[in-house]
Amino acid sequence: MRSVCFYFEVHQPHRLKWFWPDSRSAGFGRYFDDNVNREIFRRVAEKCYLPANRTILELIDENEGKLKLSMSVTGTLLSQCERWGEDVLETFRDLADTGCMEFIDETYYHSLASLFDSGDEFTDQVMEHRTAMSNLLGVEPQVFRNTELLYNNSIAALAEKMGYKAILTEGIERVLEGRSPNHVYKARDGNIAVLLRNYKLSDDIGYRFSSRWWEEYPLTANKWADWVSRSAGETANIFMDYETFGEHQWTDTGIFAFLRALPGEVMDRGVQFLTPSETIGRYAPAGDIDVGDFSTISWADIERDTSAWLGNDMQRRCFEEAKLLGPYVKATGDPELLRIWKHLLTSDHYYYMSTKWLGDGDVHSYFSIHSSPYEAGINFMAAMMDFKEMVFRKLKEIRH
Repeated sequence: MRSVCFYFEVHQPHRLKWFWPDSRSAGFGRYFDDNVNREIFRRVAEKCYLPANRTILELIDENEGKLKLSMSVTGTLLSQCERWGEDVLETFRDLADTGCMEFIDETYYHSLASLFDSGDEFTDQVMEHRTAMSNLLGVEPQVFRNTELLYNNSIAALAEKMGYKAILTEGIERVLEGRSPNHVYKARDGNIAVLLRNYKLSDDIGYRFSSRWWEEYPLTANKWADWVSRSAGETANIFMDYETFGEHQWTDTGIFAFLRALPGEVMDRGVQFLTPSETIGRYAPAGDIDVGDFSTISWADIERDTSAWLGNDMQRRCFEEAKLLGPYVKATGDPELLRIWKHLLTSDHYYYMSTKWLGDGDVHSYFSIHSSPYEAGINFMAAMMDFKEMVFRKLKEIRH
């Protein structure tokens, strides 16, 4: 193994209120719970974002710029930073200033817009995120990752059309067809590079790190670095939630000690850290990645498809209601209604409605305010029906 490419997803949604038809509040606050969202944001900031950002800043300095990493920060999280976490936003700016953290674009709302029939809404949300990254962090991303690594040929084509040099997705066997994820690939019928997640090496840290049932427990930086250095191929692409550090894996598991030791252990074995842009600049594509529009992949759950968000009738009905309402919301010309609608497309709302069980079910309930997926679906639909009425009332006013 010549190099390793780390990528972190940094995201928190605006969660819905428990909605009641007699709600008297108006606008965004009628549907979204500032108190809950502020509390969760500050909790995760203190446990993860601030200590992880500061640790990485120290490691970049200690390793004299040889530690190269990447992350995407969703627009919904950036908006929470602006309201409740200027201290957090400042540490993201500090990371950008090092030149060793590559920031990546995605949809502003971490939404399911790429699953619309038309790419217009998807493109609009990506451009909104690009603007936010420039305004708040002073960066112009050259690499794209879709919400939860959702990927098919059409999504790759849209990303290439918007000027991105590379796109990230999952290295699932049914797409690789016997090949290794540890190479650079390119999209079929396009020139955009594709970086595929090595999900085993990624999940060894993100999911199994503190699992006492795991035969490799405890995981040490020395052990993990050995696995990477012995892997075949040019690049091990390690993609995970940033909340792994301090939130999903608590500090007392040793996750921050692992993070601090990891760069030295990896580099001692002759493996370099590269950003996604550096990775695609160094290695030529080893082949094409072909994912039809009806075979969309993601990094979610065992299936690694769209079933995390659209796997049951409840999820599909809610998503269809949101999708079909879009043209009417846009026809109102009302910025606040448009803002509400876009936030209703955030993938987390549909994720909380998943009726999967066992390990995947535990992941789906994390950060949810609901005690069951059915509560999540009922609450979302109650808010959607109220919002739908508000939209058509506005259209009626315009026409009269």
